[in-house]
Amino acid sequence: MASPQNVLLLQIDADLRSMQVGSIMRKVKSRTWKKQRYFRLQDDCATIWYKSKKTGNAHSTFSISDVEAVREGHQSEVLLSIADEFPPERCFTLVFRGRRGNLDLVAESWEEARTWVTGMRKLMENLENMGEQEKLDQWICDWFKKADKNGDGRMNFKEVRDLLKMMNMDMNEHHAMHLFKLADKSESGTLEDEEFVLFYKMLTERAEVRQLFQQFSSDGHTLSLRDLKEFLREGQLEQDSVEEHVAEIIQRYEPSDTAKMRQAMTINGFLVYLGSAEGSVFNPARKQVYQDMNQPLCHYFISSSHNTYLMENQLRGQSSVEGYIRALSRGCRCVEVDCWDGPNGEPIVYHGHTLTSKILFKDVVSVVDQYAFKASQYPVILSMENHCSVEQQRVLALHLTRILGHKLLQNALEGKSDGGLPSPEDLKGKVLLKGKKIGGLGVSLSALGEDSLVGDVSEEDDLAEIDEENRHNDTIRRKTKRSSPHLSKELSDCVVYCKSVRFSSFKHSRVHSKFYEISSFTEFKAKKHMKEAVALNFQTAGVEMDLNDGLFSQNGRCGYVLKPSFMRSAEKQFDPEHPQMTDGSGPFTLTIRVISGQQLPKVNQKEGSIVDPLVRVEIHGVQLDQSKMETHHIENNGFNPIWDKTLQFTVYVPELALVRFVVEDYDKTSKNDFVGQFTLPFSCIQQGYRHIHLLSKDGTRIAPSSLFVHIRITQRM
Repeated sequence: MASPQNVLLLQIDADLRSMQVGSIMRKVKSRTWKKQRYFRLQDDCATIWYKSKKTGNAHSTFSISDVEAVREGHQSEVLLSIADEFPPERCFTLVFRGRRGNLDLVAESWEEARTWVTGMRKLMENLENMGEQEKLDQWICDWFKKADKNGDGRMNFKEVRDLLKMMNMDMNEHHAMHLFKLADKSESGTLEDEEFVLFYKMLTERAEVRQLFQQFSSDGHTLSLRDLKEFLREGQLEQDSVEEHVAEIIQRYEPSDTAKMRQAMTINGFLVYLGSAEGSVFNPARKQVYQDMNQPLCHYFISSSHNTYLMENQLRGQSSVEGYIRALSRGCRCVEVDCWDGPNGEPIVYHGHTLTSKILFKDVVSVVDQYAFKASQYPVILSMENHCSVEQQRVLALHLTRILGHKLLQNALEGKSDGGLPSPEDLKGKVLLKGKKIGGLGVSLSALGEDSLVGDVSEEDDLAEIDEENRHNDTIRRKTKRSSPHLSKELSDCVVYCKSVRFSSFKHSRVHSKFYEISSFTEFKAKKHMKEAVALNFQTAGVEMDLNDGLFSQNGRCGYVLKPSFMRSAEKQFDPEHPQMTDGSGPFTLTIRVISGQQLPKVNQKEGSIVDPLVRVEIHGVQLDQSKMETHHIENNGFNPIWDKTLQFTVYVPELALVRFVVEDYDKTSKNDFVGQFTLPFSCIQQGYRHIHLLSKDGTRIAPSSLFVHIRITQRM
């Protein structure tokens, strides 16, 4: 069962037709594990099917929607390991969303590889450009395939009952049979294409949306221009440009040409509008770069990653360049590199004094060169923790300058050498090295003798700092003491605006720190100094990463978020312990009516298991704003639960507040299971009736799972 759009796509595209015929390619897991598999695009244009060449082996499938990116050539560690066997034009990598491993493939010819790379990208683009109704049609097709166990293109009643369990719905068998018979127009005892669509629509009838629709409809059947205007003002709490917006909504979302001609909206158009990006809780205007990007670099929160090279466990896990690719692709603008002496004169990257695996520093720099500016054009900071000997420090500097070339910032920008930090706009397309530096901003050591230049190169050894005179007077000291490692002049010269220094205290920093100096904190030290948690591990899913993603989901996901004005001004003193004294815009009352949920995923895959969902809303910000409230749980209904519960919060510093919506599967005997979540800045919330499109634990969309809420924000006097 393929959607009409995908059928048309197959008819007109030669690459997709070739993919539908299929290809034999090598699936590669390591230098020694290379096995042939038969890959084929299924008729729905949404699924790839593959199996071993040997007959009788079980087959596997994956959805196009699971694929995040397609990389050509030797762009994975696995394919790099076999670069001497297969040319890059025959190799490509499918990168999956979330924590699933990559699929590395080698085609029989470069033409075949080109067909699959181009075809996959077309399918992914087609999926990305689908409207909400088309996505829903695709989702219906997916359910049909899951329910049609014997593959005959029809569904009997047993398959329907199994489908209901898969869809997380506990329905009375008598009612299920009633819906089945209503949908079985042919009276064949099975449901075919259109009959299944009818059955699905009866299943997904949104009583709460229909009630809302009829509340504003003057004739009970459609929303006139006047009705829709009233809904936008009273329901969506819109004030500006409502007259123009009404006509736009009808033209954009109403599927009926007849209704469009009458300038009216049907219940179907109303549902499409509410499920669209415009009907989302996240204000679409805040999805673009909307902030002033010409402020000094220190005026921004910067999306940062700690131990970027690790894919999992901090003590025994795998180090991989994949960690850098994924972080940079998600808009991260500051990545960490722990450098140590390696064999054959080549520096390596790993978590020192642990059992984590090792990767070459030059491979990390190559990945930064390729991926630094794909998600965002704003500057990337390479935070170096340097444990290398002087000899291998020179190699570090050589790789940085040769591989990054003009992208590496090696000199202060004209007019910015003594007047403060440049802006993200000034530094577009540039990589900045954060590390130890001998001397100040304008000092270059290239003409000086290297043997006498000494500096601390370890971020973790607080005792071995460049001495006070070095740090305060920016003079170059000559030392005879040999207890600290030397810092090579070549590596020192690569550091411009991000000179690493030890943090003593805020009082000390206000008096002595230079604008180009920067300090790093462990979470323990950050908590000690700021009494807040710090979330920097991109490889670790959880609340901290949800909050990090939520904060940087605004401003075009460019990795830079402008700090509130009271944190940018030297004249203003912000006290998070007493936010009432802050010259901010609060306090506000946030009222959230949690109405319903739609197609929540199963968390327990045991047969017959159905979730008992509840919703928790959390406010994260200054201590006074920290709060959470939750609804009651609904038993045995993850398909269309109704809570209709109102939660209310007071937010004193909205500029720093994040709102996290969490759905859990209630368990009275043990800890609740996570179902989905969505986090966004308070400043990005749209008021009114909104859908919240849920994300999985690793931050990927769980289509079409959502919450339906009404939100009102009022300023307290």
